[in-house]
Amino acid sequence: MGKTTGFLEYTRAANTWKPPLERIRDFEEFKLPLKRAERQTQAARCMNCGVPFCQSGENFGGMFSGCPLHNLIPEWNDEIYNGNWRQALNRLLKTSNFPEFTGRVCPALCEAACTCGMQGSSVTVHDNELAIIEEGFRQGWVQPRIPAVRSGKRVAVIGSGPSGLAVADQLNHRGHSVTVFEREDAPGGLLMYGIPNMKLDKKIVRRRIDLMTAEGVEFRVNADVGNTVDPQQILKDFDAVVLCCGSKTPRDLNIPGRETPGVHFAVDYLTAATKKVAGKTEDFAITAKGKPVVIVGGGDTGNDCVGTAIRQGCTGVTQLEMMGRPAQERLPNNPWPQWPRVLKTDYGQQEAIAVFGRDPRIYQTTVKEIRPGEDGSIGSVVTVKLESRQADGRFAMVPIEGSEEELPCGLLLIAAGFVGCQSYVADAFGLTRNNRGSIQTVNYRTENPKIFAAGDCRRGQSLVVWAVTEGRACAREVDLALMGYTNLL
Repeated sequence: MGKTTGFLEYTRAANTWKPPLERIRDFEEFKLPLKRAERQTQAARCMNCGVPFCQSGENFGGMFSGCPLHNLIPEWNDEIYNGNWRQALNRLLKTSNFPEFTGRVCPALCEAACTCGMQGSSVTVHDNELAIIEEGFRQGWVQPRIPAVRSGKRVAVIGSGPSGLAVADQLNHRGHSVTVFEREDAPGGLLMYGIPNMKLDKKIVRRRIDLMTAEGVEFRVNADVGNTVDPQQILKDFDAVVLCCGSKTPRDLNIPGRETPGVHFAVDYLTAATKKVAGKTEDFAITAKGKPVVIVGGGDTGNDCVGTAIRQGCTGVTQLEMMGRPAQERLPNNPWPQWPRVLKTDYGQQEAIAVFGRDPRIYQTTVKEIRPGEDGSIGSVVTVKLESRQADGRFAMVPIEGSEEELPCGLLLIAAGFVGCQSYVADAFGLTRNNRGSIQTVNYRTENPKIFAAGDCRRGQSLVVWAVTEGRACAREVDLALMGYTNLL
């Protein structure tokens, strides 16, 4: 805990954000950290609650709440409050490999379960975590930790997203020799190209990759296993193989006009934008400049598309959400410590309100048809309202006849989620996928005793914090298989 009476004396103060009209001028990170003394005051709010649900990572009411990594949150809050920043870093790194990532992009499952949030405002756990790791880098406390002894075992990790990096980090520190294969031109997976720079600056990703390289992890880029790299050769060269290739098969729209130019998956759009910002391309391969944009999908990816389109200079943006508008506050059937199913207005939506004067979201609506303009590319979309109806014992969102509307659209982005890993990687290794399109495993082990799987390709589309959690758990199974025992946490 922090100060005994801190939660009674101090109010919540999260990191501030640059004003919307200022931050849309570039793709730089826009969250501004508190001063050190202010952060210590925020840590003082961590109360002696007896049962710290913040670090529970449990399923409450069908949704997870609390940290899946089981971070020792009350302990490092106490260390921050007392000014023991280096010890706070030690406690944080005991359970978390990459707090500089989760401290930026995690939706803070920990704060949803904070006891302070039951009657007031939760502790700023998310911001405190980020402050600790950045203080560690700033003070030079985060240095390469090179294993003193190597086991002689070689492990290949396919994919360098958060789960792959976590597997590699854990097994490398255990003493195994780890090689990470990445099909893109830079390591990091979705951390590098799937998350916009304003949420996660790419120099932060490169900083961690450089640290892991100094610690002995080998990264091979432009290495597409199953296409340009022979999987059988990998099985021959390595003692274990871990698939961390993500859930990258996007859910599509099966509607008239789908083939019209100007329709793109959100993941392709965001990747193209980030490559331009990172200096990999001279211009945006897909741009919203001078176009009205429609986004199908109301989640985080859809919001990222809103913020990116505004920065590129779109003339308007609309975000379509199939489900109904959430409540402003918790409803009686959604009590603490469940994840709060309440309305959240994220940075992209804030920016749309500031620029265009309205919230871009339209609820219970989807695209029914895509219509080309005079030049043959997309000119408009026909939307339709949806309502929940019961059929065959289950509820589904179905169109309401006569509710169609036509919206001008020069760029349509599909951000409707993903339906599993891309099949060619699993097929290349002769592995089974389940009915959700994910690689079939038992305790992270596939039917091939040398091959393991972790992250979204095993779990399905999820959060960065869950990918890291999966990577750590999978690393234990790999270590156990290689050594006959494991001391990994």
